[in-house]
Amino acid sequence: MKKYLLMALAAMLMAAPLTARADQGEGFDAGSMIIGHVTDAHSWHMFDYRTSDGKEHAVAIPLPVILINDGKLDVFMSSRFHHGHADYKGYRLTGGGSQREVIVCVDEAGNVLDKQPIDLSLTKTSAAIVIAVILLIVIVFAAKRAYLKRPNQAPHGVLQGLVEMLVVFVRDSIARPMIGEAHYRRYLPYLLTLFFFIFFCNILGLIPFFPAGANITGNLAVTGILAVITFLITNISGNRHYWTDIFNTPGVPAWLKIFPLMPLVEVIGVFTKPIVLMIRLFANMTAGHIMILSFMALIFILSNIGGAAIGGATSVVSVFLSVFISLLECLVVYIQAFVFTMLTALYIGMAVHEPEHHASEA
Repeated sequence: MKKYLLMALAAMLMAAPLTARADQGEGFDAGSMIIGHVTDAHSWHMFDYRTSDGKEHAVAIPLPVILINDGKLDVFMSSRFHHGHADYKGYRLTGGGSQREVIVCVDEAGNVLDKQPIDLSLTKTSAAIVIAVILLIVIVFAAKRAYLKRPNQAPHGVLQGLVEMLVVFVRDSIARPMIGEAHYRRYLPYLLTLFFFIFFCNILGLIPFFPAGANITGNLAVTGILAVITFLITNISGNRHYWTDIFNTPGVPAWLKIFPLMPLVEVIGVFTKPIVLMIRLFANMTAGHIMILSFMALIFILSNIGGAAIGGATSVVSVFLSVFISLLECLVVYIQAFVFTMLTALYIGMAVHEPEHHASEA
């Protein structure tokens, strides 16, 4: 019962940033709210509030803005933009909500210039990655210290037991069967890093308040980089047998090789495999967040249309559905980390696999 109460509380906390925008008589842009919560930003938005004079104020954690314009480096905090309402040093923050945030150059009169600076800013997603990595390092080293204090003994405590369980799972259920006994140790550190990073980022994405709440694995840049690393490791590790099967596929009629239809299909497959990895993780994690936010937004949409009574009645159903989706997300965070790591190990295993007759000759 406590678990369900905690999930309900988390769902209501996720709805907290919306309440200030759902005042009666004011239009509520659900699409802008939802997209704004799952996309990247130059500050870490916490919540909005409205003062007695009717002005709306946003509470956010500013992040460093790092720009290179005409060879000049400009560094300042994103709070200088006052949430997009002020220019600073000839720059303006545009977009937000349903539009991607972009920093553009402006002149003294406030006119947008036809150029953009090189933006190297620490955005919400990149800041969340730094936080996730630091927390993950702390957890892993805490488990390491526990092993050093009690060598050759069974795990003691939840943290050490959980870390060992996941490490053994990745080793015995993913690396060994997918890559093979002869090669799995070489790639195990990468597979463990991949699994723990995705799993931990997915968990942080479910917690709706700082320092968590960022949609790290729902960002194509993040999943794309992970897929590129897998692509490079797979193809750099590929042996002669791997490349021979691509350009001279066994069991295929000769005319398909001469055409060459099958080599073309195989080469395309080399590039589509990491693309599938990238899109699968991005789509699954983003879809869950969008569904939860949609149920929360429904409360305020119907409240503006039918009044507080309709909104209150809708909130019961919306919170219940949000809790249900959140419970599914708890399962998805593990499944997606497992699937990404398992497919990575499978691709690496295909690249380093040696035919049985080669092994017998050796």
